[in-house]
Amino acid sequence: MSFEAALRAARAAPHDEAALVGLAESALANQREEEALPLLSAGARGTNENARLWQWTALLHRALDDRQDALTAFERAAALLPTDAGIAHGLARTATEAGLPAVALFDAALKLAPMDGSILLGRSAALFAQGQGDRAASALQDVLAANPLWIDGHKDLAQIRWLMGDRQGFLASVDQALEGNAGAAPLWVLLIQKYVEAKHYDRALDAVSRARKAIGEQPFFVLNEAIIHSETGAVEQADAAFARIGEQPDVSLAFRRVRHDLRNNRLDLVLARLETWLETPDANLFWPYAATAWRMAADPRFDWLEGDDRLVSVMDISADLPPLDRLAEVLRGLHTARDQHIDQSVRGGTQTDGALFARIEPEIRQVRAGIVNAVKRHIAQMPPRDPSHPSNAHRRDRTPRFAGSWSVRLPSQGFHANHVHPEGWISSALYVALPESLGQGGRHDGWFNTGSPQEELGLNLPPTRVIQPKPGTLVMFPSTMWHGTVPFADGERLTIAFDVAAPLA
Repeated sequence: MSFEAALRAARAAPHDEAALVGLAESALANQREEEALPLLSAGARGTNENARLWQWTALLHRALDDRQDALTAFERAAALLPTDAGIAHGLARTATEAGLPAVALFDAALKLAPMDGSILLGRSAALFAQGQGDRAASALQDVLAANPLWIDGHKDLAQIRWLMGDRQGFLASVDQALEGNAGAAPLWVLLIQKYVEAKHYDRALDAVSRARKAIGEQPFFVLNEAIIHSETGAVEQADAAFARIGEQPDVSLAFRRVRHDLRNNRLDLVLARLETWLETPDANLFWPYAATAWRMAADPRFDWLEGDDRLVSVMDISADLPPLDRLAEVLRGLHTARDQHIDQSVRGGTQTDGALFARIEPEIRQVRAGIVNAVKRHIAQMPPRDPSHPSNAHRRDRTPRFAGSWSVRLPSQGFHANHVHPEGWISSALYVALPESLGQGGRHDGWFNTGSPQEELGLNLPPTRVIQPKPGTLVMFPSTMWHGTVPFADGERLTIAFDVAAPLA
């Protein structure tokens, strides 16, 4: 049923729970929550208050990044139906996202569903958010001792341990699980993947060797050997491993082959492979490599892809922000991790967990509102729509939504390694606090740049743009565009970043 049909059905029967639930489901699927909310909230408040409709009302508010109203709706649903684990979990999760203490709420949800994995993971996230990383890790370890094949639990525990600074033992729970479950392929896959993400390549190769002995040869093992040899410059070994795999219509394999051939200047092979994958739903993985390959080959398509200056905006939005000193104080309080994430671009600093723009602090709400307006201005001046272009293909008439939002705090010598955000449409950097010495003496330390590919590719291409950061300045650019920063000598570099989600067609 289309959203319009669901809306007509709900308007014709404004007290019919089934019609209103159908409307809510359609609204979430079609990003039309604002249109559905008046009918849902009216139905929830009806003569006989309806816990389910309050729950759906909460979910619609949550989708709009309105956690305050979502909390109010979840609280009413929980009061009406206190034995429902789904409602209790929704309330706890929304409280965590809003930046409120939520461990007790997760404990209440666990009483209703003691072994629900998603609630257990949410509780550990709530503990970590409250600065109790050790308790979060201990709680997950206890559950994993009784449930050693719980892959999601191992993933979250590994991330928590890494963020707490344990770069050597962050996968200890997986090794412990394998002691009694050596035939469990998903455990081997997780162990190898995480070691590769962490660039612990020797340990990853050792894990591949142990896995072969335990469960025999698997294509996944050969692919990861190819990845590791390519990333470490063992070209002949990587070539041999890729040859063993052969040609297959697999996106992970194609992506890794593009990286391998690009770093070894095999442009003809790269260009031919890109022709295939740029026409698929996975194209966002390959656009950054297309930009690099086309630039190296002096292909005019590079200018079409990234050359238009309207793809990048630099805006002073300080007038729409709270006082930067106060905003910086709020952000510093959110940096509870001791280390960077396993698989992120931050080097020598920390990144906040969770969706920053979901939080309910007034400073964060003001920042979000100011950024929404800035994103609208950026979208309005972008090049004309082009259905074949990764950035210009999308419609421009929807309110911006965020695929992610976070803060990064870099101390002296910190920087962002060059990277991309293939899950986003438009990415960003908003500068909140910076060392006063940045850019003095003609230096570019701490500056933002675009166009230089990942250092691990070894291509040494200079940036296409270099932008001086200034407090209150917001930079926006295509999510598929390589970007990074230059290390700086002293002080603190505090930023907010976000990815705008591509709107539904």
